[in-house]
Amino acid sequence: MSIEHPIVAVTGSSGAGTTTVMNSFQHIFRREKLNAQIVEGDAFHRYDRLAMRAAMKEAEQTQRQFSHFGPEANLLEELAALFAEYAATGRGRVRKYLHDEAEAAQYGLEPGMFSPWMDLEPPTDLLFYEGLHGGFVGRGIDVAQHADLLVGVVPIINLEWIQKLHRDKTLRGYSQEAVMDTILRRMPDYAHHICPQFSRTHVNFQRVPTVDTSNPFTARDIPSADESFVVIRFTNPKGIDFPYLLTMLHDSFMSRPNVIVVPGGKMGLAMQLIFTPMILQMIDRQRRAA
Repeated sequence: MSIEHPIVAVTGSSGAGTTTVMNSFQHIFRREKLNAQIVEGDAFHRYDRLAMRAAMKEAEQTQRQFSHFGPEANLLEELAALFAEYAATGRGRVRKYLHDEAEAAQYGLEPGMFSPWMDLEPPTDLLFYEGLHGGFVGRGIDVAQHADLLVGVVPIINLEWIQKLHRDKTLRGYSQEAVMDTILRRMPDYAHHICPQFSRTHVNFQRVPTVDTSNPFTARDIPSADESFVVIRFTNPKGIDFPYLLTMLHDSFMSRPNVIVVPGGKMGLAMQLIFTPMILQMIDRQRRAA
């Protein structure tokens, strides 16, 4: 953790909605005129798209557990090193995973490949990470220790599967069978390497639908924000102004001393109300130290 070079990390599995959270933070950064270094977790995958397919095929042949959720498929030592270096100096090296043709064209490469490693361009006010492993701890690697604010995004598992099914089938053209195979293959790594991170987070957001999601594999659409609640859990509720949040977030309520439940449509507003003062406190400490 660092006063001079703070790190905010959002962690959650594929299809959990971490990108939506990233957009909320970017609104805060723009409004408060903060220069945030954005780091995408995909950039720390060990293999590009073609190499990952080959590695998965080899793992299947040898009946070895392997997925993007696990350590073997990611450069977690390099991620921890980036966090440590940034916290100490405000510097580090990053790259981008090139998701589509538009991104790849900027580097003269093919989609599914990585850009070259590049040095961060200081000065920045903070580093913002969004990906699978912002709270990872294991195998002598501790990514979580460097995060000044660690946020978990955790829809209940059936909702997470529905979101992944619709995204991968609609946007990526995968068959339902292929997506189901991916979900099942990832489950051991999800249990061992993703779930434990949510016990290390400072704040968790868990969206819970209020419609029937009993069979996620036959769901015709994704439950909307208005068809859900968001359970927000604070590891340390000290300093959280719950009466203010209850007043500002209509129809919200407390379910435990450290948990507030808000209507799904107010998730973005809740993030603004909760994280803006936290970010400003980080920046105030940073400027006082300087």
